[in-house]
Amino acid sequence: MQDALERQRIDTWLWVARFVKTRALAVDAVKGGRVHVNGIRVKPSKEIRPGDRIEVLVGEDRHRIDVVALARRRGPATEARLLYDEREEDRLEREQRAEERRLARPTGFEGAGRPTKRDRRRYEAGPGARRKR
Repeated sequence: MQDALERQRIDTWLWVARFVKTRALAVDAVKGGRVHVNGIRVKPSKEIRPGDRIEVLVGEDRHRIDVVALARRRGPATEARLLYDEREEDRLEREQRAEERRLARPTGFEGAGRPTKRDRRRYEAGPGARRKR
């Protein structure tokens, strides 16, 4: 997968490295200012090289990565992971924020799958509603 490319468009690289699902989403991310190359906001046509530092905001996660390699086509995630390096402290910080978001999620029908019709009716009735037996 790792071909000897000298330059590659940032939008294509983000798609190949699996930070986004489609090229169109990569273009939208770059145009929306969620991607910086070497500290500078860029356009989708910006060409990157190995050694460039990229900062990508994907959802609530901020990825600070160094480009290691470029690729001609999108491949499996295991190969895509070889295209960049992420600092250990950045990865730990991102994982900690993800854990905090997970713990802050509202509880409810968590772990029970979809609510049943009976569960839904109880939920919609509210806490002070009388229940039939």
